[in-house]
Amino acid sequence: MEKVGILVVSYGARESAIIDAFTRSTNYDVKVFVVDKQRNPFNVKKAAKHVVVPDLNVEEICKFAENHKDEIDFGIVGPEKPIIDGVRNIVEERTGIPLICPKKEYAIEASKVQQRLLFQKIVPEVNPHFKIFNPKNYKTQEEVKKAVYEWLDALGDKAVVKPDQPAAGKGVGVWGDHFTTREQLFEHFMANFQHGAVIIEEKIDGEESSFQAFCDGKHLVPLPETRDYKRAFDGDKGPNTGGMGSYKDVGDFLPFMSETDRAKEIEIVKKIFEKWDVSDAAGLRGIPFYVAFMHTGEEPKILENNSRPGDPEIINILPILKEDFVDVCFKILDGNLTKIELEKEATVVTYKVPPNYGGYAEAFPQLVNKNEVGKPVDLTKAYELTKKYGNKIRVYPASMELRNSETYALKSRAVAVVGISPSIEEARQISLEGINAIKGGALWHRTDIASKQHIEKSIRHIEKLRFKSEKSFHIRLRRTNIKKR
Repeated sequence: MEKVGILVVSYGARESAIIDAFTRSTNYDVKVFVVDKQRNPFNVKKAAKHVVVPDLNVEEICKFAENHKDEIDFGIVGPEKPIIDGVRNIVEERTGIPLICPKKEYAIEASKVQQRLLFQKIVPEVNPHFKIFNPKNYKTQEEVKKAVYEWLDALGDKAVVKPDQPAAGKGVGVWGDHFTTREQLFEHFMANFQHGAVIIEEKIDGEESSFQAFCDGKHLVPLPETRDYKRAFDGDKGPNTGGMGSYKDVGDFLPFMSETDRAKEIEIVKKIFEKWDVSDAAGLRGIPFYVAFMHTGEEPKILENNSRPGDPEIINILPILKEDFVDVCFKILDGNLTKIELEKEATVVTYKVPPNYGGYAEAFPQLVNKNEVGKPVDLTKAYELTKKYGNKIRVYPASMELRNSETYALKSRAVAVVGISPSIEEARQISLEGINAIKGGALWHRTDIASKQHIEKSIRHIEKLRFKSEKSFHIRLRRTNIKKR
């Protein structure tokens, strides 16, 4: 059996799923070399070599790669920070190890302004109405306030405030969620504006889907649609998070979508891929398009694009690959990946998270077991469910740290459990059974990820939007006919 060494740059459960996909290989004897944000218990167990770089500094990642370059055939990077910081450019130049992730110049999630301008040039129809506010264009705060309020007049206040750079100031703010008055919106705006350019765009009503595609530089291979749950609490309440869970259906699109919706998304992303003026097409290698689409009943809109695999969305995909993931990666590196085959299964990912995550302890103090806070977390019973379900369940630690022989949850999403089944509901039940088997640390989770009620609500919402769109179309058509007469 051929030996293969693979470098994995890891942040959380997404990379545990990647490592799991590699180490399940039946075609290769795989050795994984992991650069990790913490001593993730799953990764420590699976890795031939494991090192912790808490800030995922690209220089430290490169040093690790250099030390093992004779043993590593290629690498893959999951988290956005090192991709944006140019880890591929540096590692490939200094070590010759090819990496699967976009180069720095094509990591367009680094700038929301550049994203919007790129889409405006190639597919303007996918952009919401937006306006860029740049500090260099305004002399006083009163001047910028006047401009912001004039734009809010045009949008009817239904606005989304986005900093150009990731994690600048207060981050993305949404009317109705983060603020309900212009004064609150402007305060949020200024917290970001002091760091650089800010976009204010219209708030879009619709149902969201996540589109991901592998790219080898020559071909774009779409993966099935997934649905992410960003809000912290059941019923889509509470603050936005990194994602409390996600699901995919048995086929390529979601229950509230049509084949036409899916085809339209593929058409849009392929157009961006083909029309994007890049000097080095291989620089897009990896998942350069992880796109949040909003389905409106008319044309879909792009909320944002990321230059990496989704967390949790890629966790829905990797456990059901039909092909050996090592072979998939070699095809990406060779520029001949033209298709991906998956098992005909639905998958549901549920995250369990610590009490302070998503504002849970503050919102529901009576539900937090204070005696468990900061105590070790026991994953044993969850792993034992493989005796019952076999490969239909996966347990992936995320923001967890191995200390001696015990596992502790840190500050972010702690552990993901994937349920796999021919139906969404059965996959959900498996995922929840695994989640409920995890004890300790006062961890909590959303209970309605992929629930029938939530899915039916999405279907009713999109039907309502389509009806409204169709009614609006017929009204416009009737007016046009009257004018012609």
